[in-house]
Amino acid sequence: MSPSSQREEDLFEQARQIADDRERRAFLQRECGEDADLRSTLEALLTADRDGRRFFEEGRTAVDVLLTDSDCGTGAGTGADADGKAIGAQIGRYKLIEKLGEGGWGTVYLAEQQEPVHRQVALKIIRLGMETKGIIARFEAERQALAMMDHPNISRVFDAGETDRSCPYFVMELVRGEKITDYCTRNRLGLPERLRLFVQVCHAIQHAHQKGVIHRDIKPSNIMVAMVDGNPVPKVIDFGIAKATEARLGDHAAGTAYIQLIGTPAYMSPEQAEMRWMDVDTRSDIFSLGALFYELLTGCTPFDSKELMATGVEGMRRILRDREPPRPSARLLGLERKELLEIASERQTEPGKLIALMKGDLDWVVMKALEKERHRRYETADALALDIQRHLNFEAVSARPPSWFYKLQKTVRRNRVVFAAGGAVCLALIAGTGTSTWLLFREREARQRAVAAEQQQAMLRRQAEVRERITQVNLLVNQNHYAHAAQILSGLSLSRPSVEGAAAYRAVGEWYAINERWPQAVRCFRALLQLDALDGWDVGSLDALRLGPALISAGDLSGYERFRQGVVQTYLANPQPATDRVIKICLLAPLDDQTRQALSGLAALSAKQVVAAESNQDAFQAAWISMSMSVWDYRAGNFGRARKWALRCLAYPDAVAPRSAAAHAVLALSSLRVGNLADARAELAAGKAILRDKLKGGLDRGSPTQGFWFDWVFARILLNEAAHDLGYPGS
Repeated sequence: MSPSSQREEDLFEQARQIADDRERRAFLQRECGEDADLRSTLEALLTADRDGRRFFEEGRTAVDVLLTDSDCGTGAGTGADADGKAIGAQIGRYKLIEKLGEGGWGTVYLAEQQEPVHRQVALKIIRLGMETKGIIARFEAERQALAMMDHPNISRVFDAGETDRSCPYFVMELVRGEKITDYCTRNRLGLPERLRLFVQVCHAIQHAHQKGVIHRDIKPSNIMVAMVDGNPVPKVIDFGIAKATEARLGDHAAGTAYIQLIGTPAYMSPEQAEMRWMDVDTRSDIFSLGALFYELLTGCTPFDSKELMATGVEGMRRILRDREPPRPSARLLGLERKELLEIASERQTEPGKLIALMKGDLDWVVMKALEKERHRRYETADALALDIQRHLNFEAVSARPPSWFYKLQKTVRRNRVVFAAGGAVCLALIAGTGTSTWLLFREREARQRAVAAEQQQAMLRRQAEVRERITQVNLLVNQNHYAHAAQILSGLSLSRPSVEGAAAYRAVGEWYAINERWPQAVRCFRALLQLDALDGWDVGSLDALRLGPALISAGDLSGYERFRQGVVQTYLANPQPATDRVIKICLLAPLDDQTRQALSGLAALSAKQVVAAESNQDAFQAAWISMSMSVWDYRAGNFGRARKWALRCLAYPDAVAPRSAAAHAVLALSSLRVGNLADARAELAAGKAILRDKLKGGLDRGSPTQGFWFDWVFARILLNEAAHDLGYPGS
């Protein structure tokens, strides 16, 4: 720290201890003298400190979460709770059955939804007395964050509203499970099983990041493991202090600027602890994932929780900022023999073997995720998961220097038999090389290193410039300055996957789409599919759903056909997670025989998934799959089955308008094909009425529960096709 910065910090600490305003002003005048810049800086710091103290006094119980890392207690309450609601009370369509837990600002109940479907849910409600602007902003942020996401490893949000006392609440998926660390310990999971479980958590966090949401409180109690069909499934919960990176989460998003410090110290990134809110991005979650990974491997957090709490807030910041945690293998070596034996036993191995398994790959992976500097961490959660998967497959991980010896070591381990047979020959050849050859290679290697270093520096400079422009684009998007953001983005060319880059292209592309500037939207979505090439099926298939309607709306039918063939090749090899989406992407135009035959297996699988969704009481998913199946059977020429699927889609509760409009379009097309002209016209009119009501207010981004913009465009394409076939002009 420079002498001027040290003096500034010392003066700030002295001034903040002076309670009387007059004495404080006199102190500043005396110490700053004619230095107006120093006086202005100190006054700004003192103002921010006063505002921060006011916020934490307003929500003192929320700050307790930071210092105690307390989890919600369990147990069924009777009588009235802190939010004024008694067990057995009715809130909208939900009857309170049991109190599941209580945090600093909200209470979670087990509730029973009574209609239109009967199921158990978790209902979260703000406690009475906590209806401050900051708390309500945080509550709204959690609801909006969950509503933006649709991932099997993230708890889903179903509904929201207000009680009769105007307390906001929302309803989410009921997750019955236990903390991921407790689950691993109770079931004595070995390292491979722990790694595979953690990989699923990484994919869930990646999905949140792709939706523009940073969790910012990743810890074991927010990763619950539930059993689904006999398999452990981790579920990420509690996005209550999440922050949107791609778009503002409601009108209260500005409130997040005052709660940056809320989190759990043992899992908190240095920039989050420092409250450098402009620096808290998706890589802060990477640090927290690294801390959780560290605990799954060693049974300990990188920094001792008790020590962090004992040092106070400033001491905690200093530790997270300046002290390097020991490598996992070093941490295990420093444990007492009894504790090490217990940890090894929980992982079904021996102490010596456990430490040996940690050394190398796992040490490198963990320490890269825990880097103090953000740019040295993994760029995405998927990159972290990919390195763990490489380790499981005995492949070279990216976290350590890729020396030729390291790569050779990995190759030998994967191909022991081949290398055992050729080892003697290789050793003989190596022994026969002379000193002159060795010197020649050394000189060549030195030249190559110099050239590579120069190229690496040039590449890093270009990447830094691009990252800066992408950051500028995302900031403009957050401020709704889309035209300026689009202008900057048009001059960029990204060549490698990037969370921030994908978010920029996705946001600007959607702006073009909802303003029906389809050629520009197509360019953005094509670039987007290249940038999220390493992401999971969920994000990739949703982005493909964006490009397909944009191509048709732009009139590029040949481009759509090429795109459709690419989708078939990409998803046909592993169709299970996204069958109905793949079918939906490929049905915006009539099918040729080859494509129809290629998709027939996916269609059969989707039909089975409808039954599975109904058995799980997931009417929302069953209705969407039914709609996709109705379009499939129509394209396949099975008009009777197409009508049945469309009617089945319309019969489900909680109708989503664009889904219903698309089902009416299929009914119109199918009725026309069997010669029932009157029914065809009636169904077309019903679908057009839904679309007309929507277009009065124009397209918007939408949500899973009201339909995304591309769901509306999909319905419009089908309705226009029906209108054309009936001899009506398209809309």
